[in-house]
Amino acid sequence: MKKILMMVLGWCILHSAYAFDHQAFAEKAQVTFGVSSNFLPEGKFKAYLDINNTSSESLPPGDTQWRIYLHFVRRVTAIDSNEFTLERVQGDLYRLTPTEDFEGIFSGESKRITFEALGYISSYSYFMPNAFIVDGEGKSYIFASTAKEDPKEFSAALSRPEQYLRFDQPNPDLYPVATPQSRFEENLDVSIPEKTVGIIPSPKEIHLSKGRAKITSDWSLYQSGGLNFSASYLKRELSNLGVTLADTKKSKPEHSIALLIDKSFTQPEHYELNIKSNQVIIRAGDKAGIYYGVQSFIKLLPLSAEGNLVSVPAVRIFDEPRYPWRGMHYDVARNFHGKQTILSLVEQMGRYKLNKLHLHLTDDEGWRLEIPDLPELTDVGANRCFDLSETNCLLTQLGSGPKPAQQKQYLSRQDYIDIVRYASDRNIEVIPEIDMPGHARAAIVSMKARYRKLLETSSEEEAKRYLLSDPQDKSQYLTVQSYTDNSINVCMESTYHFVEKVMYEIQRMHRDAGEPLRTFHMGGDEVGRGSWEGSPICQALFTDSDSGILGADDLKPYFVKRVAKLASDRGMAIAGWEDGLMYDKNTPFLRKNLENHSVIANAWDNIWELGVSDRAYLLANAGYEVVLSSATHLYFDHPYESSPDELGYNWATRYTDVEKVFSFRPDDLYANASRTFSGAKIDNLEKLTNKLHVGLERPENILGIQGQLWTETLRTPNSVETMIFPRLIALAERAWRKAEWEKSAAEGEAYQEDWTRFLSILVNYELPKLDQSGVQFYVPPPGLKVKGESVQLNSALPNVNYDFSVNSGNTWKPVSENRTALKPDALYRSRIGGQVSRAVTLSQ
Repeated sequence: MKKILMMVLGWCILHSAYAFDHQAFAEKAQVTFGVSSNFLPEGKFKAYLDINNTSSESLPPGDTQWRIYLHFVRRVTAIDSNEFTLERVQGDLYRLTPTEDFEGIFSGESKRITFEALGYISSYSYFMPNAFIVDGEGKSYIFASTAKEDPKEFSAALSRPEQYLRFDQPNPDLYPVATPQSRFEENLDVSIPEKTVGIIPSPKEIHLSKGRAKITSDWSLYQSGGLNFSASYLKRELSNLGVTLADTKKSKPEHSIALLIDKSFTQPEHYELNIKSNQVIIRAGDKAGIYYGVQSFIKLLPLSAEGNLVSVPAVRIFDEPRYPWRGMHYDVARNFHGKQTILSLVEQMGRYKLNKLHLHLTDDEGWRLEIPDLPELTDVGANRCFDLSETNCLLTQLGSGPKPAQQKQYLSRQDYIDIVRYASDRNIEVIPEIDMPGHARAAIVSMKARYRKLLETSSEEEAKRYLLSDPQDKSQYLTVQSYTDNSINVCMESTYHFVEKVMYEIQRMHRDAGEPLRTFHMGGDEVGRGSWEGSPICQALFTDSDSGILGADDLKPYFVKRVAKLASDRGMAIAGWEDGLMYDKNTPFLRKNLENHSVIANAWDNIWELGVSDRAYLLANAGYEVVLSSATHLYFDHPYESSPDELGYNWATRYTDVEKVFSFRPDDLYANASRTFSGAKIDNLEKLTNKLHVGLERPENILGIQGQLWTETLRTPNSVETMIFPRLIALAERAWRKAEWEKSAAEGEAYQEDWTRFLSILVNYELPKLDQSGVQFYVPPPGLKVKGESVQLNSALPNVNYDFSVNSGNTWKPVSENRTALKPDALYRSRIGGQVSRAVTLSQ
């Protein structure tokens, strides 16, 4: 009877003079995500969605035409409701549909939809914004309550252990969640170093002398030719301090700075910096060495000048890099943050002597580079919106919502050329990544759109020229990110026409920038198992005795071989993520089968207990050149500390702070195995994994190290910079210099001395300079402790300042020496220059 009454009521609402106003409902109703418990069996957790109808509209009962779409990055397995169905559309986009049993949500009422999913939710970052409702005509309306950048504004508090710890017995989460009180106790071990003058990354040899060089505008600058950029760069830095240098034609006048190419320096990037009281000389064998010498000189400049005089210590430095590959990877595909964010990153990479910018330009969620003659890649593939047919855009993902972005979401051809030139001036090689054959949904959908368009105006042959998918392919697979259709069909010749076309166009961009394309990154990672098994085109290859392909397991190496050959024919090295170059977790593709002089592998997957941390050495021993990209230490999209309030995912490790990056030992990977994913201490890695880990037999194949930033949770330029800095500075230290303590088995006195020195330079010089440059960086929140009637504060970084607020953060005041005014219920934050930490309170 109740059901009948509700249906009658729903019919009356829909057919009366009153019509349900979807927009008014979306503007006023409160939609909230929450977690009940992560401690369900079988690796699942229970979550919920609350709809609190604070609007004047009533959501009618029954199976009416509205649908709610929400972004949820975990894979839902069951919904505890007979009023709704919850189905995954694609990727992280889910659709909530009312059934005939739906009782409606009338004005003033609330409804909780409970469901189960795989994995866990351990921070607010897992909740995505911009849930929306769609009416019967397909018009969409964002719930205003979810249109927020901070997920805490549309999420229920994660306050109980079962809500923020990742798992429970029999293997509990051993990483305690940081609190203001626990943070205070940990910070008591932080020594307060003296103000140290130094350079990061640390030079190989540095010899201090007595005296100082006092540089004024009476000084001049000489450069031996071809060094205009470094000379102009140095003059600009001194000009910012009030010192203007004139050019001189004399190589060694007094009161001068000289930049000299010296052919006795035979190794690339080596330099000598000699600062005397009346002269500064920088020598190197190439432009890169001169540029790095200039950067070391700039590191010694004060933050501000005394009048129009700049004083620097007399010092002589002989320096060279530890590795030829000192890289930073930046994912612009998942979320796009604009050209200027990339240029800002390049500028800071140059200052810290990093020399490889790995740009992840494409993925399932977006294609971010204009390719002439293939406009659909950016017309469709660079835009996300609510279009189930995906005729005009990709499906909305990662909380982007139903409306296209107002700003351009890709790099134009000229943008990319500008970036390559800007990077080249700073001795940084831009390495473009076009991710394939997996992670290629944006490309696949775009080329489908091209195919449909050209069928109306051109021949079918032309329409199929760059097609990446076969409509007859019935393969079934599900990727880690929950896609079922993101694998390029590697058996179609049009796939290789597409790859070569993209290579050709990017190569042209590099030539127009005056910098050859040396390395093409093909991605290759996380290909969905089952891809191509149901493809008739691939089945034909299996039965062709001349193809050399016997089954689906042969298809990925077949693809890599062909792409490597295409790159080689164009004079380029080929690069890929480690799993893209392996049959399985223990077996690399035969190196001799890849016709390329250089095949580079980014070794990333090193969760210790999974037993795959030796893949870097397996690949190096097999003849691949390896860039260490270890997820446990070098993935900068992970949180800075163990807290639900921190930004980022934590699939590889619970957190990665600056010290963890600094402590990384690239010459002995297994020495970095300190804790498991759950936080258990590792005493014996081989016993833990029941596996003998291979040793490194060909150390010459380790090219260097690289930091990674993936951007699923990063929607703003500020969030990008905050996750990169200051971890990038610690990365640069390890990439440039091998410390003496790395040879030791444990972190002893030598390590603590070096870490203290690094902290001093970081806090007193590097972070203030970043602040002056307008670069956002992470400031750790303070530790708090009540003592008597006052509050004590401390920080993981020495010599920071503190603010407090007694009105929920509306206004802030600096913490003074009179600490009796500080109250336990106030908000507190740390501050370095204009940068502040997130606010904390003792009531957390």
